[in-house]
Amino acid sequence: MSNAPNPLEPSPATRNLSLWRSFNAVAWGFFGVRGNSGLQEDGGRLNPFYVIGAGIVSALFFVLFLMVLVNWIVKT
Repeated sequence: MSNAPNPLEPSPATRNLSLWRSFNAVAWGFFGVRGNSGLQEDGGRLNPFYVIGAGIVSALFFVLFLMVLVNWIVKT
């Protein structure tokens, strides 16, 4: 077995960048202001599993934020 890196497997730096781009794409999707050219570009670059995970995490944070905000408003 050789210890040569697999060219098909992304490096950790690329993987982190792709995860960040997934969160960025999900954030733009939440606001609904992503242009068609950006959507086409993201569709070819992003890992769908990262986008799904970023969407779930972002939705959970959004719901938790709304719950905290409502509780804070009701208490005052």
